[in-house]
Amino acid sequence: MVQTPSKSLTLEEFLQLPETKPASEYIEGEIIQKPMPKGKHSSIQTEFAARVNATLRGHKIARAFSELRCSFAGQSIVPDVSVFVWARIPRDENGEIANIFTAPPNWLIEILSPEQSQTKVTKKILHALKHGTQMGWLIDPQEKTIFVYSPQQQTEVFDELEQQIPVPAFASDLRLTVAEIFGWLLE
Repeated sequence: MVQTPSKSLTLEEFLQLPETKPASEYIEGEIIQKPMPKGKHSSIQTEFAARVNATLRGHKIARAFSELRCSFAGQSIVPDVSVFVWARIPRDENGEIANIFTAPPNWLIEILSPEQSQTKVTKKILHALKHGTQMGWLIDPQEKTIFVYSPQQQTEVFDELEQQIPVPAFASDLRLTVAEIFGWLLE
């Protein structure tokens, strides 16, 4: 749902607003509330984050976060899964993970919900790529298709079950196929 405030808000003013459930994002001056995740979306999101963390977190390579607000370059987005390499995870004065993330994730994963605009989600991924994200995935459970976006490269489409999906270089130990990702919907 797009909310057009009566006056134009800045990113800083948006960030002062109370959080909504589901989360709202600030994109190109508009406040856009994300749809409530449903079964397929939630299943893929949960399994994906767990798989990334099981493979990369223990070695302090990277960590996956679900529904994490990332505010950077004039926008505030809440990707379904944000993966940050270990050295880029913001920390507070106690060495704990910070509450505020003001940088794009290294890897951004979006799972398309039936009521979401693929164009708006794609624009969000492209904005992140323009500002430092290394790779973006758009997973479409309805079409059983995964779009992979990389800076300065043509978008790749994966829809054959045996296809292994590319991951950023830092995540090279992680191997996932189309069949495995959409197999999470059967378990």
